Amino acid sequence: MAVVFISPKQRQKVFFMGITIIFLLFLIAVAFVVFLSKPKEVPQTLVFNKPKVSINLKVFESDQFKNLQPFEEMQMQFSYSAVTKQKKEVTGFISAVSESDARKILEGMDLRVLSIEEAEIGRENPFTPYYEQTPVTPDKSK
Repeated sequence: MAVVFISPKQRQKVFFMGITIIFLLFLIAVAFVVFLSKPKEVPQTLVFNKPKVSINLKVFESDQFKNLQPFEEMQMQFSYSAVTKQKKEVTGFISAVSESDARKILEGMDLRVLSIEEAEIGRENPFTPYYEQTPVTPDKSK
């Protein structure tokens, strides 16, 4: 009978250790190949397709272009107080391009202008409701 100096358990342990080390070395080699590889160089080709654009300036000579009307000036709203010929005080709002135009319109309506000023547009807090309902509480004194 032969004399064996390494026990079967020890031999099994060495075998599994060897397989584990080889497997880890394989994983490390694959990781280096994957993570350290560079992408292939692709030659860049510059492509520029010049668009074929032609501008027709004859439009400016057409009758349709020559007959265009300029935009009207934006009208502002003014609040006014005025007096009629019957000495009755009138207040209201009028729309005009400027304060002087509003004054001319009012004088054309036979009104003597006391004061005229540009009306404030919008509200201080746009998130407040227009109509606030106040809750009615029953009177407990009855």
